[in-house]
This record gives sequence, C-alpha cells and structure tokens, in this order.
Amino acid sequence: MDIEICANSPASARNALKGGATRIELCRQLEVGGLTPTLDDIRSCVALGGLRVHVLVRPRAGNFCYTEEEYATICREVETCRLMGGVRAVVVGFLTPSGHIDEELTRRVVEIAAPMEVTFHRAFDDICQPPLDALEAVIRCGCHRLLTSGCSPDAEQGIPTLRALQQSAAGRITILAGAGVTPANAARIVKETGVTEIHGSCKHTLPDGTVETDPEIVKQLIKSIGL
Repeated sequence: MDIEICANSPASARNALKGGATRIELCRQLEVGGLTPTLDDIRSCVALGGLRVHVLVRPRAGNFCYTEEEYATICREVETCRLMGGVRAVVVGFLTPSGHIDEELTRRVVEIAAPMEVTFHRAFDDICQPPLDALEAVIRCGCHRLLTSGCSPDAEQGIPTLRALQQSAAGRITILAGAGVTPANAARIVKETGVTEIHGSCKHTLPDGTVETDPEIVKQLIKSIGL
C-alpha cells in the first residue's frame, strides 16, 4: 500500500512528513480543486527530503478543456519540473469538448515529462464516456497512474467503479483512489476495491482560516489501513 497526501503548501508537506507520509501531491488553492504550486514551494518541498514529490500542473480552476495558450503554459511548467530535478511525478488531466480523454494532449505531456511519472488526475471523473473505455485511453497515453473517485462524488461512493477499474488496470497502470478518503473509510475502500494506493488531504482548518494538513490525521489514516 502507498498513501499520497494532498499538500497545499510547504507547511502541509512538513506536516505530512511528520505524520509518517512518504509521498505528497503538491498544489495550492485546494478550495478550487488545486492549482499549480509556485516554484519556490516546489523547491522547498523537494529540499525537505523523505518525501516523493508529485506536482499538480493545472493553470486555472474550472473545466479541463484548455486553450492553446493554457496548454503551452502547462507544457512549460511540466518541463520546469523535469529540469529542476527531485520531482518524481507531475499530475495533469485533459478532456476534449465532448468529455472524452484528450489523448493527443496527454500523450505529448507524457513525452515532455519523461523520465518523471505522470498521474492523470480527477478530470477523469468528469468524463462523458464509459469509465473502462476512458481507462484504456489513459493507458494508451502512457500514464503511470490514474487518480479517481470512480466517477462519483467521493471514493467511498465510487467503490463499485473503482473495483472495476482496478480489475481492468491490474499490471498496466496504478489506480489511485481519492476524494473524501478518511481514517474512517480508507480500510473499506482498500478492501472492497483492491487498490494499492489511496489519496487524501488529511486537512484541518486553523483559527485564522488557513487549511493545512494535520499530522495526527495522517497518522490515523496510515494506522487505519495497517501500515
């Protein structure tokens, strides 16, 4: 089993590490689903040591159909992560206007990112095509991992689809179950789907309104699945 903590700042990354996590997805602005973090934040998290840093590359909130200018920005940011060194993976997602996986754009980013891994993110959960067909498209693009809630509001509700995706994906791509994963439901999600990776924010809100990863919740999540 591998646990990925969604960290929205270097402070959250430090808390994830303190809680026992070994991998983060670094982003900012969780309130809109996450956007590309700053270069300084990426450097700070890489410099922490002890964490495999995966970086979300998403230039704006909203849908996952990007203009040529937005896509060019994504490609530059992916290349920056590759050249920087220390970033293990980038996290991206592209859909066509008809709601299908945009294989051309995804494949190009996979090529730019190499040798970094590429995770296709929860844009997958907005698809307008059968999930197993979309899974095959993501695999054809060369992605290493698919972050999904099983096309449901959260991973617990998506257990049946996550199970089907996991069975179909076995040995070809890793299914990373995410959205609403907590210490209370993580074990059930893992047991009933067979996934080997889960993704959670383990966040709490500080008195000043700042949202931050809580190391104690990270510890509880890890303990809940027997790690």
